[in-house]
Amino acid sequence: MDDGVLSWVRIDGSSSVPPYEQLRLQILDAANDGSLAVGTRLPPVRALAAQLGLAVNTVARAYRELEQAEVVTTRSRAGTIIAAAGDNGRRRVAEAARVFAHTVKANGVDQKSALSFVEAALRQG
Repeated sequence: MDDGVLSWVRIDGSSSVPPYEQLRLQILDAANDGSLAVGTRLPPVRALAAQLGLAVNTVARAYRELEQAEVVTTRSRAGTIIAAAGDNGRRRVAEAARVFAHTVKANGVDQKSALSFVEAALRQG
């Protein structure tokens, strides 16, 4: 494993976004834009936690959520690697956004109201 993998990750302790979510988003963005190529091995949970000054469970949660989203896959001996499905998540969201936009227009809902629906849905999880 390259020691430079994820060396660019930064966690902002003053942010209202939880550290696991900051980590998850940074890895997701890098997988989607190709900065982390398919097959790239991520650092072990303990090593990354030590590097970032985070609890092991914080990094484990980020990895777990990325695995559930099919962005990474974890294999006992190979470790956690960027999966081929990493780009699919962003494409699915873009397609859902197009369907949503069509539905919004078809029902005469204004943009501000439509965005408030999305924000409310995201808050609910």
